[in-house]
Amino acid sequence: MPRGDGRLSHDILPGEKGPQDACGVFGVWAPGEEVAKLTYYGLYALQHRGQESAGIAASDGKRLIVYKDMGLVSQVFDERSLASLRGHLAIGHCRYSTTGGSTWENAQPTLGGHSDGTVALAHNGNLTNSAELRELVDELRGDADHTGELRYGNTTDTALVTALLALNPERSLETQALEVLPTLRGAFCFVFMDETTLYAARDAHGIRPLVIGRLERGWVVASETAALDIVGASFVREVEPGELVAIDEEGLRSRRFAPAEPRGCVFEYVYLARPDTTIAGRGVHDARVEMGRALAREHPVQADLVMPTPESGTPAAIGFAQESGIPFGHGLVKNSYVGRTFIAPSQTIRQLGIRLKLNPLRDVIKGKRLVVVDDSIVRGNTQRALVRMLREAGAHEVHVRISSPPVRWPCFYGIDFATRAELIANGLAVEEVGRSIGADSLGFISEEGMIAATGQAPDRLCRACFTGEYPVPLPVDGRVGKGVLELQLPVDLTAEAIARP
Repeated sequence: MPRGDGRLSHDILPGEKGPQDACGVFGVWAPGEEVAKLTYYGLYALQHRGQESAGIAASDGKRLIVYKDMGLVSQVFDERSLASLRGHLAIGHCRYSTTGGSTWENAQPTLGGHSDGTVALAHNGNLTNSAELRELVDELRGDADHTGELRYGNTTDTALVTALLALNPERSLETQALEVLPTLRGAFCFVFMDETTLYAARDAHGIRPLVIGRLERGWVVASETAALDIVGASFVREVEPGELVAIDEEGLRSRRFAPAEPRGCVFEYVYLARPDTTIAGRGVHDARVEMGRALAREHPVQADLVMPTPESGTPAAIGFAQESGIPFGHGLVKNSYVGRTFIAPSQTIRQLGIRLKLNPLRDVIKGKRLVVVDDSIVRGNTQRALVRMLREAGAHEVHVRISSPPVRWPCFYGIDFATRAELIANGLAVEEVGRSIGADSLGFISEEGMIAATGQAPDRLCRACFTGEYPVPLPVDGRVGKGVLELQLPVDLTAEAIARP
């Protein structure tokens, strides 16, 4: 049975689907270190990127072991399980599902291989040609032993890539990777391994972040620089778009499988990444504060208090207050120990809506003109409930400011938004959205203001969820989306599957 995770998630309103995070990946090659524990703490730092499942693979040079389960990193692992993951290299993963459902079978790292070696793979991102890759696996697999976890019900694009990497026992994993990686479309940051070598690869557009760090006795690869900080690794550089990195006893070497065409995800700066992460040389917290300053310049308002929607709106609210001169304050108290709950609420509790997670400070709010800052509006239900709650607490005016432009298009590169039909900004003008949520006024940051805050050139950013311009073309046959592989792969239900921990 699914368990509550005790985390205050972005979904403040029960049942409201906000922008769901991408996955987190981590890898370490460090002889003499407790690599499983380093990976555990690295995943801890990346927990915000995925809370559905977690897993670690480790190797001592002769044997590769994978341990994974549903739940948070702290729920999946304990001292005993980490002690079983012995070796000098390891990879780890925390998942939010973007292709394939949230099931144990789809937890990562995925495992595959043949008589001459094993491969374990962790993936952050989302491929757009998964259906095509499935057909390729069916064509090339020969016998079922080469399909790996696919035959046991895994419906992820990660399992497809793992099967392709393990397809040819006559080639080294590095050689096979250089052949497979150019065939992949969409967004991917891979951290993978065999018994002796750690690998990392990033798609030609570098849509999702991936960085390299140095330990005293080894190397680290992670989705964000914050994970390097947690394990005491110094930042070296980013994995370049279109680059394959290999790390073993000979050191670090780099191979290029595609020319770089950088289009990093702008939403990493808006919401996805931790505030203490640096992406492409720009601190995420500083970028969000600057977005708030731009909001204040673009949509000024007479008010008494600037307050964030915890926690996603806090840096931008600070910037708005600094630029506008309006005092910053907290008008909401959060319950930090309520996250996703799998207990169905009673009708009485359901009517309370967001009060399970947020409650107003009435003495702060009463009679005040408020500016409420948040990172995005998806369906609008959360903001509608929030505005209503603030008015009931005595707010005189409620002005909503959003530190991203209107989200009008779905993402197919690793962020799970609502469908386009459900996106409130897709069908309504800004003024109409404001009336719908009950705000006295509503302002979104301009695309230009958001881009300027990131410190990146416009042509080096993916802004598809705001513009509908996708840097990687989508399949013309429409075979794309979270469930594209569900029920499409043959599953051997009679075979003995990989044992669950």
